[in-house]
Amino acid sequence: MGHVHQHPPTAVRNDQSSPGEHVKMPKKAALASFLGSTLEYYDFFIYGTAAALIFPKIFFPAGDPVVALLGAMATFGVGYLARPLGGIVMSHFGDKVGRKQALLITLVIMGVASIGIGFLPTYGQIGYWATALLLVGRLAQGFSAGAEAAGASTLTMEHSPEGRRGFFTSFVMTGYASGMVLSTVVFIPLAALPEAQLLSWGWRVPFWLSVLVLAVAYWIRTRLEEPPVFEEIVEHDKPRSLPAAAVLRTQWRDVLRVAVVMLFSVMQTTFTVYALAYATGPAVGLDRTLMLTVNAVTIGLSMVTIPFAGIISDRIGRKTVLLVGAAGCAVTSFGYFWSISEQNVVLIFLFGFLNMSVFYSCWNGVWTVFFPEMFPAEVRYSGMAIGSQVGLILAGFTPAIATLLAQPGPGGWIPVAGFTVFCLLASSIAIMTARETYNVPLEDLGQPRR
Repeated sequence: MGHVHQHPPTAVRNDQSSPGEHVKMPKKAALASFLGSTLEYYDFFIYGTAAALIFPKIFFPAGDPVVALLGAMATFGVGYLARPLGGIVMSHFGDKVGRKQALLITLVIMGVASIGIGFLPTYGQIGYWATALLLVGRLAQGFSAGAEAAGASTLTMEHSPEGRRGFFTSFVMTGYASGMVLSTVVFIPLAALPEAQLLSWGWRVPFWLSVLVLAVAYWIRTRLEEPPVFEEIVEHDKPRSLPAAAVLRTQWRDVLRVAVVMLFSVMQTTFTVYALAYATGPAVGLDRTLMLTVNAVTIGLSMVTIPFAGIISDRIGRKTVLLVGAAGCAVTSFGYFWSISEQNVVLIFLFGFLNMSVFYSCWNGVWTVFFPEMFPAEVRYSGMAIGSQVGLILAGFTPAIATLLAQPGPGGWIPVAGFTVFCLLASSIAIMTARETYNVPLEDLGQPRR
């Protein structure tokens, strides 16, 4: 296939930097990505938790609870529809103007959208206008999230030293784990409130708290520098006028590959959103505080295992770690749902730990470096953003799909687990077709194979 990167490799120009600055920049980039991702995923997943526990009761008409749940899950999915648009628009600026500026804008959009959701009137107050405003807020969240992971991954990977790109870039998704835990921990005391207080003001508090994370993350990002490889492009080559068009013209196979590999993420929305609704719903009836704790603990532990997966991928390769994660997730997803249906708390924690903390961390520790390594610097942000966000659309609608697939009775979860395995299999096949990049120098990434 053709490639856009035609000039001689001059990407890694660190000779003008002091040794101390060269050492500090990867750490600063990793910290900035960690905090930015913490905000993005905190905001994104307080919505997911609220969609599972709260929104069916306050943003949809009273009546059939299954219809209301399906509606709430669909609004969760709508956020993923906006992600490709956010990825395309912001990656255009990221590849033309700079990674840092694009990432500052995404932070502000996410923060404002989430705080705004916390002030929305309910269906009981203004009818379907409340549902419509909720959709607008969710679309803004999705637009922002569509640019965040690709931009943070690109910037951190480009600042990372050779041989350690996996480790440093893994902090993007360590921020995911941090944000997810924060979003769940905030909801645990609120879930214990009396129903009337929870539905009137309690659910709003997590959205209002976004302002704190937004302030810290924005401050850190303003102090970050552009990667040297991007400054090289600005100085010598001039950025592409339409980076998205360029990458789709020359590396469409890689963009498509990223989209299919991204089906792996169906596992995460199944675990954190649908399984939460299934476990606490009438079919099983487990305590919602218990299930929120399972989410918080298993994903909290992944803050350790995600960087570890990044380190392993720097030693043995990206593809091996990803494929082990896919196989493990496929097996443990059945165990997790079975444990929930049996209401066995010990096994719920055990399979939750294996699924999220161990095997899904193989994914979260590696995809943020695996994807940008497929593309040259001129179109790196665009290639990763477009492919990953198109692939994530299915993940966003997985809770709604799972709600439709689930059957009545004790084994009603089996079609849902089967759906996740199908997606993991498709992802694994696409991973096997990709180039191994862990030992490819930064300036050779995205080049024709030698």
